[in-house]
Amino acid sequence: MSNSQPATIEDVARIAEVSIATVSRAIHMPEKVAKSTRLKVNQAIAITGYTPNAMARSLRLGRSNMILVVAPDIGDPNFSSILVGLENEARAHGYGVLIGHTQNDAQRGLEYLKFFNSNQAAGMILFTGILPFGHQTLTARLPPTVGVFEPVFNGGIPYVGVDDVEGARKVVDLLISDGHRRIAFIGDSNTRLAYGRRRQGYEAGLAAADIAINRRLIMEGDGTVESGRLALEQLFMRDDLPTAFMCVNDQTALGVTLGLRARGYDIPDDFSVTGFDDVPQASFMTPSLTTIRQPRTAIGKHAMALLLELLSDRAPSETEILLRPDLVIRNSVGPPPARR
Repeated sequence: MSNSQPATIEDVARIAEVSIATVSRAIHMPEKVAKSTRLKVNQAIAITGYTPNAMARSLRLGRSNMILVVAPDIGDPNFSSILVGLENEARAHGYGVLIGHTQNDAQRGLEYLKFFNSNQAAGMILFTGILPFGHQTLTARLPPTVGVFEPVFNGGIPYVGVDDVEGARKVVDLLISDGHRRIAFIGDSNTRLAYGRRRQGYEAGLAAADIAINRRLIMEGDGTVESGRLALEQLFMRDDLPTAFMCVNDQTALGVTLGLRARGYDIPDDFSVTGFDDVPQASFMTPSLTTIRQPRTAIGKHAMALLLELLSDRAPSETEILLRPDLVIRNSVGPPPARR
């Protein structure tokens, strides 16, 4: 193709030797096109470099083929991998993705809803865990919405994420099998439902081993490095230390690890530390972090598929999809000192 002229759908149809309508169906409704035909169309797209323009198509048809993804922090290590799954699934069905970065500002979240009044977006993927306050004033009704990564706190919104309870149980079971009985939970929250579910798994694991829950070892946090350090310092001030720290996420675990090392302690010889998420930094920490891996790309794919069901006016087969977590054992867990 000429470098000066972008490829068109007509170019794709000509090379694939099919009609323009068939190309359109292969792109936007691939399930309705024979596999051999889809292959020819995809090969022609690769040859021409044709890129469907979802926004232009939305304007032409008078309805949107864009999905608004609202996230509080696009720098979160979990965001990019989930976004890959979201975009791949959206593109496979003829949709594009708009990203609304709220920067943890509730007013920004509300402003992004204006996309729906102006027909610039058809549905919403919500990372924030909470509906924008006052959304009723900007939309006659909430657009089709799916929560991802964090269950929506105040809305009864369909949700796709990891099974937080199962993941926490896997961590507790590992620590108990290594001989730990005093296990702290770092990162408790009354507003983050995912963190609350991880605490449920923590308490269920202790109960299954007939270990009494020590409320003094349950520390609040907001999932940041600093909150992990602060929780650690509070435990030292209480002089009521665990032998293991089960952290609500990897960032919190990093804070605990930095705090322990600053005090001259060795991990895992003196204390064991675990995380949750398996962000890229987890394998490069010193020591490398034992944690729970979230299937982030798969979460994105399932969340977009669920939203597309809602957009087709079909009742979804499931309103909560929880994917299995994997325990990743590295070097931050060992027996408590008394067992050595």
